Amino acid sequence: MKYFGGCDVGSTYTKAVILDENGKMVADTTIKSKINSEQSAIAAMDEVIAKVPELKSSKDLAYLIGTGYGRNKVPFADENISEISCHAMGVHVTDPSVKAIIDIGGQDVKGISVDTDGTVKNFAMNDKCSAGTGRFFEAMARSFELPLPEFSKLSLTAKNVIPITAQCTVFAESEVITLVGEGKPMDEIAAGIEMAVAKRCFVMAKKAGATDSITLTGGCAKNDGLKEAIEHVLKLKVVELKTDPQLMGALGAAEYARQKGLARK
Repeated sequence: MKYFGGCDVGSTYTKAVILDENGKMVADTTIKSKINSEQSAIAAMDEVIAKVPELKSSKDLAYLIGTGYGRNKVPFADENISEISCHAMGVHVTDPSVKAIIDIGGQDVKGISVDTDGTVKNFAMNDKCSAGTGRFFEAMARSFELPLPEFSKLSLTAKNVIPITAQCTVFAESEVITLVGEGKPMDEIAAGIEMAVAKRCFVMAKKAGATDSITLTGGCAKNDGLKEAIEHVLKLKVVELKTDPQLMGALGAAEYARQKGLARK
């Protein structure tokens, strides 16, 4: 049995996936990224390799592809492919019916349109401002003095929405701290934050060609409040993926590795 790997080195988290030659996921891991991208890749690959008894090191993989922010720093990688292409392929092998993606990463937001073979038809990216990204949500959770998973569910109980007007992460954090200090309902402030991010996703969704449904990838896809806000603002059904949405880049990279590795026969 041959094995194929994908390593997605993100700015916040590094993910790795191993597939067998039939396309079955046999191992995966997600770790907090280190300052050095190469160290992040090595740590993630060591961890995921240890989960497959037949493998001793990354060199034993038939093909390995790096992707993400630090894709050029993945040791032993046969090549690297952009995270946009890898997220599209990862979603395609998970659910071929999905044709539009919003990928919310640590530092940017992407809208991706997926073709029938899993390649990218069109995409748009906002990497000029961190508002609406993973780092933005981390800053908001800090303002509430809550762990991120708890903050992600806070807005679900809100009966009203307190709008957040600031577009910049720094100003939005200051605005939120002021509202919390004034004793405004925490869940309603959180609802305003989720709604503000959903509105920023509107243009990305349209450029991704979303018509009736969309899926979310990246760590923020686990934010239940954001999913609800996006469905409300964009009037689109958010399709839940059966595989961890944070793994989509690594899964897509591993699938590309499988296709390229088997083609070398």
